[in-house]
Amino acid sequence: MMAATFHKPATVDDAVRVLSDAGEGGRPISGGATLVAMMNAKLVEPDVLVSLSAIAELKDFGRAPDGTVRIGAMRRHRETAFESDLSGGQAVVAKAASQIANPPVRNMGTIGGSIAFADPAADYPPALVAADATIEIAGPDGRRLVPAEEFFLGWYETAVEPGEIVTAVLLPPAPERAVGHYEKLCRVAGDFALASVALVLALDGDGTVTHLRLAVGGCGGGPVRCPEAEALVVGAAPGAERIAALAERLVEDLDPVDDSRGSAEYRLQIVPRLIAKAFDEALTEMEPAR
Repeated sequence: MMAATFHKPATVDDAVRVLSDAGEGGRPISGGATLVAMMNAKLVEPDVLVSLSAIAELKDFGRAPDGTVRIGAMRRHRETAFESDLSGGQAVVAKAASQIANPPVRNMGTIGGSIAFADPAADYPPALVAADATIEIAGPDGRRLVPAEEFFLGWYETAVEPGEIVTAVLLPPAPERAVGHYEKLCRVAGDFALASVALVLALDGDGTVTHLRLAVGGCGGGPVRCPEAEALVVGAAPGAERIAALAERLVEDLDPVDDSRGSAEYRLQIVPRLIAKAFDEALTEMEPAR
């Protein structure tokens, strides 16, 4: 195979144009944490590589007047993990970023590259679903917005079409008094998750749940959320019995597989424990303000 042609455009429009011209043989490259490893293993052999590293807008981070946070696709995991402006419910994304792999990978990898690869055991997908995030995608026909719940389509499959790139992640303002938490179980520190739980939780002054979004990772082709399960807790105090009922209902929707990290049966057994722990940690974080 001949060496891939390398391009380093300065704008999103130029990147999309090169990728569109390249067709199926073109690949965008952001941090390279995943793509370079796949190329070295000859799992992918692109004809055209389009680096996104020179596109300034993809590195931006900002908060709109309504509280919406925009995270550029080229923001490094380390930057997201230490972003002080991700607080309250939006902090679930920063907490997920802090558990990705190890410092060298967090220094190199990007949020756009991670979610575009869409490993079912990755840390961002459940956190973005819990945060009710929207993914901005640019293509030949302009830009479009896709809710995170509709972005992850299955095993390593996303809503990104050929010739398109992820340009940003948008986090809506979280409800008042909300906290975000991310809980993960892995075989060794920095590994992909055997299973993970991300939640955004808000209580009123009486301790009643006013808002809950919860997603499980590592137990299917993408993050799994069950509004029916959440409804078992919303409008009531988050007691152990209600949380257990939520977990039992959510487990019905999971579809894990056996792999080198653990069996499907084991994953189904640990998810209720991870959910209970995630609630405990979130409620503990709320205590000073309650």
